[in-house]
Amino acid sequence: MSATPTAAKTLPDNAYKELAPGEVYRPTVPAAAALPELTGRSVWWGLFFCVVFTIASAYSGLKVGQVMEAAIPISILAIGLARMYARRSSLLENVIITGLGGMAGSVVAGAVFTLPALYLLKLDPHPLQMILICLAGACLGVLFLIPLRRYFVREMHGKLPYPEATAITEVLVTGEKGGSQAKLLLEATAIAGVYDFLVTTFHVWKEYVDFQFTGFARMLTERARVVASFDAIGFILGLGYVMGLRSSMILCAGGVLSNFVLVPLVWMIGSHIPDAAVYPGTVPIAGMTAAQIFRNYVRFVGVGAIATAGIFGILKSLKIVAGSFGVALRTFRGGADAAAGTERTDRDIPVMSILLGVILSAIGVAAFMASLKTSVIVLLIGLALTLLFSFFFTSVAANAIATTARNPVSGMTMLTIIISSVVLLQFGLSGTTGMFFVMAIAGMVCTALSVSGQTITDLKAGYWLGSTPAAQEKAKFLGALAAAVTVSLTIILLAQAFQFGDAAVGDPRVVLPSPQASIMKALVEGFMSRQPVAYILFGAGGAIAVCMEMLGVPALIFALGMYLPLELNTPALVGGALAHFLGKRAEAAGGRQGEQIRERGVIIASGLMAGGALGGVLGAAFRLIPGFTEDWVKTPFYGNEAASQLVSAILFAGLCIYLWVRSLKQTREEQ
Repeated sequence: MSATPTAAKTLPDNAYKELAPGEVYRPTVPAAAALPELTGRSVWWGLFFCVVFTIASAYSGLKVGQVMEAAIPISILAIGLARMYARRSSLLENVIITGLGGMAGSVVAGAVFTLPALYLLKLDPHPLQMILICLAGACLGVLFLIPLRRYFVREMHGKLPYPEATAITEVLVTGEKGGSQAKLLLEATAIAGVYDFLVTTFHVWKEYVDFQFTGFARMLTERARVVASFDAIGFILGLGYVMGLRSSMILCAGGVLSNFVLVPLVWMIGSHIPDAAVYPGTVPIAGMTAAQIFRNYVRFVGVGAIATAGIFGILKSLKIVAGSFGVALRTFRGGADAAAGTERTDRDIPVMSILLGVILSAIGVAAFMASLKTSVIVLLIGLALTLLFSFFFTSVAANAIATTARNPVSGMTMLTIIISSVVLLQFGLSGTTGMFFVMAIAGMVCTALSVSGQTITDLKAGYWLGSTPAAQEKAKFLGALAAAVTVSLTIILLAQAFQFGDAAVGDPRVVLPSPQASIMKALVEGFMSRQPVAYILFGAGGAIAVCMEMLGVPALIFALGMYLPLELNTPALVGGALAHFLGKRAEAAGGRQGEQIRERGVIIASGLMAGGALGGVLGAAFRLIPGFTEDWVKTPFYGNEAASQLVSAILFAGLCIYLWVRSLKQTREEQ
């Protein structure tokens, strides 16, 4: 049975809801349909976007420490491309294009957070070494995620919000439908795109609202290091709406604990030790700002909480993972007949291919480590750490992306460096070889967890729309190769034209700050110099995660809130509150009108996320222009903190009003 490319137009009513006992989710494209999917067209455009966005994302990550999320903009581009051909591209081809291109941001995150540290350490890696680090990490991230797919995508249906996957899905399916909903999506995308582009690229009004211009807020900061901040952009508002009230409240609660309890507590104790630094800080706490206390102490507590919450997540998913392996094994034993008995929309690549892929990746990692001239025991331990961390953090990353669309990449990479350094030091590995060895492990693990987070997003979008998981998974390996080669060559070229980290005396080249890589460099350098480990901070975070589990609170969401800066949590709470109250209005309206309110709310929120992502991409492109400065567009009131922050707060409130009013307004087509 086949279906035409125009057959799929809507998402089922239970797409975002928990299924009742015995209820089955039927995707937009039925399992029995045979739409074009993994075609030359979809692969070509996916690889093209992957290369282009990899180059742009690499520069952005090294310049400002933020990697562009490519999947949402690419999903919008895929819709436009579909109309260029006599046979309009199918919905499933657009899923492949989005998934392939989306590998750009995930592989880049793994690369730019770690590989520039090798240049900062004056270790000058070979291009093939860099490509292998990125490629091995990306392949491990995909391979280790496949057995978890059924748990995160099918078994947890309706229980996890998947904000980014929701935005991608709404873009693709709304673009297929056209009509008033497509216009609404484009309208919200344009508004958020212009809004976020202006506020994050130029000096028009303040992006962050902290009310430090008021005496009360300034007094709290000076006397207790209590700072309430708010990132007033459309992307996070839309993200919070899709997350919902409960998840956004738990996320924000973690931020409240970190910023309003732990930071002031560290400040109070440290203020009585004015002349000495307390490890891991390098200056006295009495002289630190709230941001410095958070970065030097409290963030490590958040890392410990994330790691412990990840352990709980793995334990909870073990049963489903074992079941997934069982299904795959039965398919393998039964041959073609068993494979034919598995629905197209639930068919992964064969289990033997997964095992072979892990073995080949492990051999590649081992060969790379052997080239560093270490002992056999160090090689085996390094290989074991790479595989263990990659598998462990795959679950953590998938859970984090599924709940908050935020992947704790830097925190988990820091944890990898710390544990790997402590373990390998016991076996005599140190010095420059030790630094290279540990950073290579960190690069592979960082890429693996970043790629696994993006992959679960694409697989969930494919599940909603009716893609074949095996086709999506095969495309991921093509994207991994393209992104690994592209980002490695890009970093090499940038290393010749720019300085990474801080300016060196006598070097006239422009500096690319490389903030995450600079942190990783300082961390590995410190440990290879045998500095102590702040176990008490990690342990405190672990204890907090245990308490959350005992209370029945999703520990990972709370831990992410502790780790992420508060300004990223607070606007998400506003979006979650809007989703809650609009949901109440939809319930009161009931029937088809209530469903339309819910649909419009999700479409607008997805448009805000899509527009925010596009605005970020455009802003990054502007920063590539020689001589660019944020003062190209500057308002007269920008330098006035009170006026600029109030304008920011008012305009953000305007976005909230827009989301509310447009969600409640019916169009003629819907009446």
